Amino acid sequence: MLRFVIAPDGEVVCDIEARLPGRGFWLSADRDMIHKAIVGNLFSKAARAKVRVPADLADRAEGLLARKCLDTIGMARRAGQAVAGFAKVEAWLNEGRGAGVLLAAADGAPQGREKMQGHAPSAPLVDLFSADELGAAFGRDHTVHAVIGPGRLATSMVTNAVRLKGLKQATAVATAIN
Repeated sequence: MLRFVIAPDGEVVCDIEARLPGRGFWLSADRDMIHKAIVGNLFSKAARAKVRVPADLADRAEGLLARKCLDTIGMARRAGQAVAGFAKVEAWLNEGRGAGVLLAAADGAPQGREKMQGHAPSAPLVDLFSADELGAAFGRDHTVHAVIGPGRLATSMVTNAVRLKGLKQATAVATAIN
């Protein structure tokens, strides 16, 4: 679910953290649902006032969620709860450190994904980002494989990735989250 609020200037904004003041309106994290709410004037009805709804509201929500996911990956890296690179991921998992979430580049080879999942079959796999996007989160040029250890950051990553998957255009999502 995604929360939307009315900004002081009367515009509808996505509140991915669910912390902005004001009465919130909740919608499923689905691009079609947001478009239905815009077309049906549901934000104005829920607010009982005239509001401005940006035509690209779903794109803005997608961008905010993508940024939140990538920021979470970066935070996990800085906290020592994540590693990147197939060899490091494999060593992490073989040491028994566990996987809260496996990360694979959307433009990476499917065989690498399968091999990585073989080491942690019960861990969710997120492959919504390109190798360049994952690399930027890890402070590298590109990253194809990564893992975030169990904990709050991994839980946050999975929650936001599921919401992001609902907003991604169907053609842009490869295998996404298992």
